[in-house]
Amino acid sequence: MQLHVKGKNLEVSDSIRDYAERKLAKLEKTLHATTRVELELAVERNPSVAANQVAEATIWLKGHTLRAREATRDMKASIDELTEKLLRQVREEREKKTSKRRSVDKHLNGDTSAEE
Repeated sequence: MQLHVKGKNLEVSDSIRDYAERKLAKLEKTLHATTRVELELAVERNPSVAANQVAEATIWLKGHTLRAREATRDMKASIDELTEKLLRQVREEREKKTSKRRSVDKHLNGDTSAEE
């Protein structure tokens, strides 16, 4: 997995970058090594918005693009919640592929039990 961390309206510190890399490393188990992941950390300038620490991520998969956005009062909490969203999206994407593959295999093998 190729991870790119960038900041918008803020300078990304080494501690936040390391934290994000450590949290998003959970995705490495399910993603291909050449998959590109881009994480953008931002601070909303609007004073009426309480949850102004924003983390957005984009994952470019083969044929699909996954996006997630999370905003809280704390950047580390935003990264945590964003990671959970991405893990769920990647898991659902993998399940879609395997369920389609199984249905095609049943059809090709002549399994007619579902038709009866």
